[in-house]
Amino acid sequence: MDHHLNLVVPRAMAPAPASRQRWKEKPDDHDYPAAEDYLSLSTSPAAAKMLARRLRAAPIVNRKAKDLLRASRLPLLAPDNFHVARDLKKAADGRLLSPVLCIRGLLRAGIPLIVADGYHRICASYHLDEDADIPCRIVDLGRA
Repeated sequence: MDHHLNLVVPRAMAPAPASRQRWKEKPDDHDYPAAEDYLSLSTSPAAAKMLARRLRAAPIVNRKAKDLLRASRLPLLAPDNFHVARDLKKAADGRLLSPVLCIRGLLRAGIPLIVADGYHRICASYHLDEDADIPCRIVDLGRA
């Protein structure tokens, strides 16, 4: 007798073709103040402002969702997380996602990559295709 498990994958977790993920050419304007606000929790307001200004000028680079999560040491949020689910729906609807904003950590000091804006978008992208490239702006932590 042949027994097969019938696994039901929740709709939000069902993998979508990589082509379903589409990204804007540049981050949304409101992403920079959000990044600055977040960064001001870990550094001075002046340093956060300087990092946000540098992010605006940084070139877009592509990094894989799985690598961004590993480098940041952040946990993968579940697809039913409100913000992740919203970004999954955007992707399913063919809407463009905003590139993410990151501050490169310092390996020798044990400081991980800081996702200043876009954590939920990284998680949504991972659920769709962990190997998909995510456009990012990344700047060095420097002296901030």
